[in-house]
Amino acid sequence: MLLGCIGDDFTGSSDLGNTLAKAGMRTVQYVGTPDEPAPAQVEAGIVALKSRSIPVQDAISQSLAALDWLRAQGCRQFLFKYCSTFDSTPEGNIGPVAEALAAALDARQVIVCPAFPATGRSIYLGHLFVWDRLLNESGMQHHPLTPMTDPDIRRWLSRQARGSIGHVDAAVVRQGAVAIRRALADEDSRGHRLIVTDAIVDDDLMALGQAAAELPLITGGSGIAMGLPENFRARGELAGCAVPWRGQAGPAVILSGSCSAATREQVDRHAARHPARALDVGAIMAGDLDVAEYARWALAQDGIPLIYSSADPAQVSATQERFGRERTATAIEAFFCDLAGALVQHGCTRLISAGGETSGAVVTGLNLAHLEIGPEIAPGVPVMRAGDNLVLALKSGNFGEVDFFAAAARVMERSS
Repeated sequence: MLLGCIGDDFTGSSDLGNTLAKAGMRTVQYVGTPDEPAPAQVEAGIVALKSRSIPVQDAISQSLAALDWLRAQGCRQFLFKYCSTFDSTPEGNIGPVAEALAAALDARQVIVCPAFPATGRSIYLGHLFVWDRLLNESGMQHHPLTPMTDPDIRRWLSRQARGSIGHVDAAVVRQGAVAIRRALADEDSRGHRLIVTDAIVDDDLMALGQAAAELPLITGGSGIAMGLPENFRARGELAGCAVPWRGQAGPAVILSGSCSAATREQVDRHAARHPARALDVGAIMAGDLDVAEYARWALAQDGIPLIYSSADPAQVSATQERFGRERTATAIEAFFCDLAGALVQHGCTRLISAGGETSGAVVTGLNLAHLEIGPEIAPGVPVMRAGDNLVLALKSGNFGEVDFFAAAARVMERSS
């Protein structure tokens, strides 16, 4: 294994797997830290954790355990992957985990770059944009678990990290890898270990990847990985052989828990054309919903059925006020976890999930160990094989066009 990656949620990890596989690395996503060694042919291994919103010390412990396993596989370089909208709170995990990994690897000049231009995420003057809007004006300020109210990644990260935060601006990044390396060294000499780097277009990410060729640790969204495979390829270390992909026929079901604006629009579009059922959160909290009945309903439908808890910010806030934020989130995730297991047990072969927390619940409910990365459905979202007769699509809330769900079901059937 050449590149060892640690993801703080399952959808983000599959997003990263998509980036690496497209660039020619043989990539496997692991569900949690494995107990066994990786197969020799794996070139990039992604340990997908569910650590984004857990207590800081738990996130650090899980991430360091993943790092130990990846080091034991012989990895030359490591990547800590988090969301391209930097999902965290001022008390969150990104800064502490990045610092803990850096300390364990004795790493300096640690790039912090959540940019992903293909999905509209860019960083300019240290500020994170979603398309033409600052992060805190993009809808992310309403996220039910990690509301993002400040677009300045330097300032947000400084609330989490113990050390000071550096910055390499877009004008330097545009000058290429040599200039970037010089700027990183300058920021390091000023005592900044974590260094936010601007990136506006894919060429910026490629230059950052080239500049990071000898760095032990990089952090960011999946976009920061775009240029890394080429470094290994230039050294003759990649096999370069594509693995054929087998499509999957059979019943498809969609589970959506994301409350992002993009997913709500996708839910509305799909529900207008296919069978759909909204979950009554109050009934979930009371224990009155029958998982088996929902699974039977879904598998009895024509078309591609959708079961969703996605709702607008006002509804989400009212529900959280009534039942409590953590209690509500835990109950909804538990329902999706049980529902995923029931659906697959009764014959579902294509399962589409929208939302990081929902996708984590789905993967947990299916008791999966690893996922094979397949073809791209949309930027940041691949099909993944989870078994001989099961494929998944784990979509981050903000990703995908309005007809994503139907498109995902089609791509899942195709072979390469």
